[in-house]
Amino acid sequence: MSHLTAITSLLLIMFLCSFSPSTMANEQAFSIPRSAVIDVTDPVSKRVYPLFIKLPKTYTQNSDKKYPVIYLTDALYAFQIVSGATRYPMNVKKMDQAIIVGISYAKRSKRDHSRVFDYTPIKALSWRKETGGAPLHMAFIENVVFKYMADNYRVDKSNRTFVGNSLGGLFGAYMLMTKPQLFKNYILGSPSFWFNDQFIFRLEQQFKKNMPSINANVFIAIGDRENKKQESHYDMVQDAKTFYHNMAAWQQPNLHTKLVIIAGANHQTAFPTTAIQGLYWALGHCKVASDCAPR
Repeated sequence: MSHLTAITSLLLIMFLCSFSPSTMANEQAFSIPRSAVIDVTDPVSKRVYPLFIKLPKTYTQNSDKKYPVIYLTDALYAFQIVSGATRYPMNVKKMDQAIIVGISYAKRSKRDHSRVFDYTPIKALSWRKETGGAPLHMAFIENVVFKYMADNYRVDKSNRTFVGNSLGGLFGAYMLMTKPQLFKNYILGSPSFWFNDQFIFRLEQQFKKNMPSINANVFIAIGDRENKKQESHYDMVQDAKTFYHNMAAWQQPNLHTKLVIIAGANHQTAFPTTAIQGLYWALGHCKVASDCAPR
């Protein structure tokens, strides 16, 4: 090897080493501003759930102000999306400043076992995974999560928003028809109303026989490709339409609803649009009143 070739090889090695994993490891990791992760324990099930909490930009400046709270299911997925999507509209005062709380899965649970159990309203004998934990999870949110937030943060108890997608959307519909007063706003993305032979519609039939007064805003969104002819095993678009029309038939004067079919979206891509459009409908400052839910 010539002297020139040796020098060239050495320079190449030094260049490649400058981009080695050890160098990358020294770079600062990104974190979401004003956020923290807190573990809370369900005293009934003894399960430990991480809460991902993000405070609004003005929280420390307005020491007397109480803030609306946005509660998310599937925190590992939804928290980053909602944090990023709401940053601009909140900062430019086009949306209410709000605390964001992502409720994650139970620690030490395998794969998606926690979400399947927590978000399904009844035990399904045909499922291998355990289902039917929604009543327990709803009680955990009401009695533990809400209390923790009220004890540690300045929250507006009258202004809570729920955001759930897929099984999380099913869970939101279950809560709407079990304890509608838990949330002011329900944002249901691509709800899995097909679960257990469409149990949610059997629940709706029972619910409307002895229906309480409902004061809530319900936003449903789903991708237009979420049907059997295109990209789903179920007719999820039709199910969403049916539930939406059923709500209209309840004839509740203080129940306000909206259905959005997202063009070109499937079950994998619909949620980001659902989240920001739903939150803007619920918490946005709209020039046209009909574009937003009644306050």
